Amino acid sequence: MAKKKNISSNDIISFYMDFVLEHNEQPKSVYAFAKHNNFEESKFYEHFRTFDAIEKGVFKAFFDNTHHALEASEEYAHFEPRNKLLSFYFTFFENLTANRSYVVYALHKHKNSLKGFAALSELKASFAHYIKDLGIELIDIKQEQLNKIQDRGLTETAWLQLLLTMKFWMDDTSASFEKTDIFIEKSVNTSFDVLNVMPLKSLIDFGKFIFKEKIKMNN
Repeated sequence: MAKKKNISSNDIISFYMDFVLEHNEQPKSVYAFAKHNNFEESKFYEHFRTFDAIEKGVFKAFFDNTHHALEASEEYAHFEPRNKLLSFYFTFFENLTANRSYVVYALHKHKNSLKGFAALSELKASFAHYIKDLGIELIDIKQEQLNKIQDRGLTETAWLQLLLTMKFWMDDTSASFEKTDIFIEKSVNTSFDVLNVMPLKSLIDFGKFIFKEKIKMNN
């Protein structure tokens, strides 16, 4: 049988996801992986250096697919930052849900320490850039160094919020992940309310929701 010639990075990502779900482990070698999927080993190295690089590429692809879908929407371009971020979250988690078996496989061992998980590094970089480009208004501090610290704090907080939501989604057993949708709406709205120095009602409401769900999950 002739080898497949037109192999894209997305093809390799798809082959890799299928392999690890079927075998519950990484391929033993690039040679064996390429042979299993009927393409030349050299095609692998045109896109990736290692299997760990593919794992990073998987989560980067989830981000890219989400971002491209949003950018294709005329309505999205006119949204305020709050609604843009909500749209990102809902679309991103639709992508995760469509690939839930792989995501849970990849993250399960690290779900209590996602912040340091190397496979998420490219997702983090892309998401940080996305947050910076949203144009979220912060308190105007007339000092450049303090503004840089504030901007860095925003991206780090947004990243931790995304990780927290991913962990919640992994543990969510509700139908159609309805509780994750509630979590997204409450957490994003709370974040913007705090940034806008609005009343603390939504913060308290979100805190009650988290407390109630934590108790349920621990039972």
